[in-house]
Amino acid sequence: MNDGLVIIPTYNEIENIESIITAVFALDKQFHVLVVDDNSPDQTGDKVIELQKKYPEKLFLEIRFKKLGLGTAYVHGFKWALKNNYQYIFEMDADFSHNPKDLEKLHETCSVQNADMAIGSRYVKGVNVVNWPLSRVLLSYFASIYVKQITGMKIHDATAGFICYKRNVLESINLNKIKFVGYAFQIEMKYRAYSKKFNIVEVPIIFTDRTKGQSKMNNLIIKEAIFGVIALKIKHIFNRL
Repeated sequence: MNDGLVIIPTYNEIENIESIITAVFALDKQFHVLVVDDNSPDQTGDKVIELQKKYPEKLFLEIRFKKLGLGTAYVHGFKWALKNNYQYIFEMDADFSHNPKDLEKLHETCSVQNADMAIGSRYVKGVNVVNWPLSRVLLSYFASIYVKQITGMKIHDATAGFICYKRNVLESINLNKIKFVGYAFQIEMKYRAYSKKFNIVEVPIIFTDRTKGQSKMNNLIIKEAIFGVIALKIKHIFNRL
């Protein structure tokens, strides 16, 4: 049984999905891949089904009936990973903003260096972002500062979405309580792990903005993050997290 599963949530990623899957399977360290597709109109799911013939028993697909959001896609994937006994579970985008080669660094940080959770961090060593407009960089960077101030977490990249979890971290979190879908989801997962005193390590990466397909960012996701952080802190204070 392979010990590592890479979860890739998709919605209209037909331009990227074959390339990202191929890149993961080309790594020296062997990973399995689970694509959680929200019934993409562009037939992303059909492409994955086609690729399963080339990569049997290591490429898996879960198709949901409609677009339900990033957070719920990952929760779906986490539950699938735990049910299928994976020891290291990864979050990764489909659009190459996360370099697949960095999966090996995240895995080593957890499997060799004994981290419970490894974060591919854009800001742990300066600002390592390529091709983002300045406004987007500032929004992301100061969002992490804001999260630090509200929650007290010593994490430089609180909204990062490139992560390796040891299974015991996910087992300790009540996944049914996770409600946020965008940036707030990423913050919530880190805050829940931090609150349980898991060893969280940031691994420096270079984040490169997508060159194909469309970003899923919108104002609702930003608002959710702003107010969601406050809600998380209040729940923690009253022991309801």
